Amino acid sequence: MSHQSIDRRDKETVELASRRTFLAAAALGTALGCSGRAAMGADAAGAPLSPLDRKEPRPQAEPLPSIKLGKYQISRLLVGANPINGYSYLGPHVDQHMKQWFEPPRSVEFLLDCERAGVTAHQFSDSPRARITLHEARRRGSKMLFLALESGREKLTEFVRETRPAAVAHHGGVTDIKFAQGKAQEVHDYVKAVHDLGLLAGVSAHNPDNIKRMADEGWEVDYFMTCFYFVTRKRLAEMAGKKEEGENAPLLVDPHHSFLRGDPDAMTAVARQVSQPCFGFKILAAGRQCTNQDVVRRAFRYALTRLKPSDGIIVGMFPWAFDEVGANAGYTREYGVLPPWKPARPI
Repeated sequence: MSHQSIDRRDKETVELASRRTFLAAAALGTALGCSGRAAMGADAAGAPLSPLDRKEPRPQAEPLPSIKLGKYQISRLLVGANPINGYSYLGPHVDQHMKQWFEPPRSVEFLLDCERAGVTAHQFSDSPRARITLHEARRRGSKMLFLALESGREKLTEFVRETRPAAVAHHGGVTDIKFAQGKAQEVHDYVKAVHDLGLLAGVSAHNPDNIKRMADEGWEVDYFMTCFYFVTRKRLAEMAGKKEEGENAPLLVDPHHSFLRGDPDAMTAVARQVSQPCFGFKILAAGRQCTNQDVVRRAFRYALTRLKPSDGIIVGMFPWAFDEVGANAGYTREYGVLPPWKPARPI
């Protein structure tokens, strides 16, 4: 084989690798709520860079629309923890990218940036990274309210002592499983244990029937975390020995969680009926409602008007190639003051 043939083949290999790199970045950017061009570089797309990559911090913004949670007044927009911990629901490659990008101290800078944008509360789950992030954010003067998401009474006291949350909610995936197994009382006992520690107690769930049952039974819950999508549907069906799909089932990036279009209507209908504050989460369907910013804007408007005015939303953010923090704060500022949606009256 001639040197010319080898050079030509090497050139073709490089060009193919470059195209694959571009397509991978474009796909990742689309999944995370920005355009493919933005994924390749915010400057190239004309999109604003994340303040985390700027030399000067974001100026302190005016307060966001707020709600009452116990004795606290907090912004209707809370920042979630899944991206920080590398949970994308978009496959292992995105998981790893998120986890690497949010390595401390960037996770700390991220929370401080959210606070400057007007976000005054953070929902977190316990992990070594979360403990480092909370400790450092507080050391640097953060006044954010930290709401925990946990389960397991045996470690509750130590967890509260080490992380000092203002509230603890029972983990939604565990809630759904306990209810399906006929062990709802264990969730109720967890709520009581949180109250015994002098904290606000909440319950998270993905199945709207579980929220409705707790409200109907008069559980002493201070707030609910209400997932817009019944993502545990498949797992619960498997536990019950049911197979929802046949041999010709579609290939999915995340085959373990289901995101059905009608789910948000079902959960928000329940959230409007309960008296406690509800925090809607996965309002963007874990990136599936992030094709572009028009789609994101509509999702924010839907969430903030379909929930009660006393409710909030928890949104995970990944400002890798786009200022999601500023955009999401802006949507909350715009739609968080609108009157609530009302279903049409039957004729």
